[in-house]
Amino acid sequence: MIEDGAPIFRQIADEIENAIVDGSLPEESQAPSSNELAAFHRINPATAAKGLNQLVTDGVLYKRRGVGMFVATGAREQLLKRRRSEFADQFVRPLMTEAQKLGISVRELAAMIDRWEES
Repeated sequence: MIEDGAPIFRQIADEIENAIVDGSLPEESQAPSSNELAAFHRINPATAAKGLNQLVTDGVLYKRRGVGMFVATGAREQLLKRRRSEFADQFVRPLMTEAQKLGISVRELAAMIDRWEES
């Protein structure tokens, strides 16, 4: 996981976010500790903590003093909403722009997607 070119703390945050989105880390469950993440990925615990703290700042995780960090209620929906918006910006907008350049209608584009889905 750690190697895609993004800062390591961001990769840690993304890993936790992915686990929340796919349901393997449910809301109100305890998130891995910075020490667990550091040992698993062989990174500095401070780097892992920075990734976790970013998720706290974003409202995805919350801290229970002396116990650890937990997935906030509503975190999955919050992440899905953000990712859907990012998906539209990163993929749908450029797709629509290119389709317009090529004279492909929305109906034709939908048919292409349907055919792709069926294959």
